Amino acid sequence: MSFERIKTHLPWITLVLLVAIVGMADANFLRPHNLINMAADIVPLFIMALGMTFAIYIGGIDLSAQSVANMTTVIATVALPVFGVGAALICIVAGLGLGALSGFVTTRLLVPSFVSTLAVGGIAYSAGQYLSGQRALYMNAEMRDASFGWMVGNSFGIPHEIFVGGVLVLAAVFLQNRTTFGRALKAVGAGEPAAVASGINVARVKIMAFALSGMLAAIAGLLFSVKLSGGSPTIANGFLLPAIVAVLVGGTPLTGGVGGVVNTLIGTLIVAVIRSSMLYFEIDATQQQMVFGLVLIAAIALTIDRSKMRIVK
Repeated sequence: MSFERIKTHLPWITLVLLVAIVGMADANFLRPHNLINMAADIVPLFIMALGMTFAIYIGGIDLSAQSVANMTTVIATVALPVFGVGAALICIVAGLGLGALSGFVTTRLLVPSFVSTLAVGGIAYSAGQYLSGQRALYMNAEMRDASFGWMVGNSFGIPHEIFVGGVLVLAAVFLQNRTTFGRALKAVGAGEPAAVASGINVARVKIMAFALSGMLAAIAGLLFSVKLSGGSPTIANGFLLPAIVAVLVGGTPLTGGVGGVVNTLIGTLIVAVIRSSMLYFEIDATQQQMVFGLVLIAAIALTIDRSKMRIVK
């Protein structure tokens, strides 16, 4: 069996092997309660990675997701006393707008997505700094519970964060597999010149993909702020690299066209197990980003379609 045929199965094989290795090292890891809590803790990162999947699926990248999530935690905290549950809509619209701006700059001004999203991320970071007064903010517990308590409660022993993530992934799967937009995403990622020749409005598809990425980053930030009962322009720092790793390890390459949101779910679970294993094996927090950096390099090397990249710069 050739490596190309095995490659499509690598994500779930990797997940099973990692769970087995960590489970043998510490039997407590495999307890249902521990696995459920691990899944709940990783939901904000998963939502961010889910949005980033759309940008990477078309062959782009979204480096603004972490900054958008940070900004959203501040917006949610500031807006909650005035708008109540309407603060969620403000957060979503802000993320959607910044994502669309990234797509517009990329498609209309022909700026590479890694530059445009990095710049938009800088805008989001500055907005978060300005709104927060460069300090951590705290939510009123009663207001938070009244408006967003449903996001962080428990039902039947399962944290509500898991239900939130489940609803979003089902919506994303439907969007990718059952809509014209989803088929257009795949066409653009598989070969942009062919997509243009077939009459697809590539610019509009790209803008919508980046808008979705921004919107989901905002939802991740909202959930993060509700879980931590506050916001800060740096509260989600350290999420960007694991989110990219989750997408790529799941089997959606930087060259786009293959993989998708289900792959990102598997990739996020892999990241969750890696994070947990680093705690079990007592790897220092300062070294964890190094581990994710190495995993990212390996993921890119294993998943990238070199037939689309005749020259690497």
